[in-house]
Amino acid sequence: MIDNGQKLIPIKPICEALGISHQKQYEKLKSDEILSSTVTLRVTVGADEKEREMLCIPFMYVFGWLFTINPKNVKPEASEAVAKYRMECYQALFKHFTDQSDFLQQKQNALEKQIEEVERIRFDFKNTKMKLDEARQILNQIKETTFEQWQLNNSQLKLDFPSYHENDNE
Repeated sequence: MIDNGQKLIPIKPICEALGISHQKQYEKLKSDEILSSTVTLRVTVGADEKEREMLCIPFMYVFGWLFTINPKNVKPEASEAVAKYRMECYQALFKHFTDQSDFLQQKQNALEKQIEEVERIRFDFKNTKMKLDEARQILNQIKETTFEQWQLNNSQLKLDFPSYHENDNE
């Protein structure tokens, strides 16, 4: 049933299907500090097609209420389904509350790994830039060497600092 845009679920048919006392569930809902403010009496059509006033709970709270039902208190044929439902709820709650911490841990690990990679590349870049600057200096020195300087050096091209390839062997 929809009431003021909110879907309401009568609890009596659920209680009957599970074989639990509708009255005890009513008392349980009324004593619950959260659910008590959501429970309402509404006129609804019963299984016998007659209109009756029934205790209803908003759809969004049904799953939490069902989680509070002990499988030992339901009829035997419903016990396994209720126990399975509760296990799925435990798993869903665990997943909900741990997925974020798993995400944050994975993100932190990925950040640390990437920071190390950036630092390694930065170091390599700095060394490569130094080698590039040295190679440019040698290139400029070669370009600026004159024929006369070459002759004064006994026909040899001598440079003041080692070539790029000589640095690789250090």
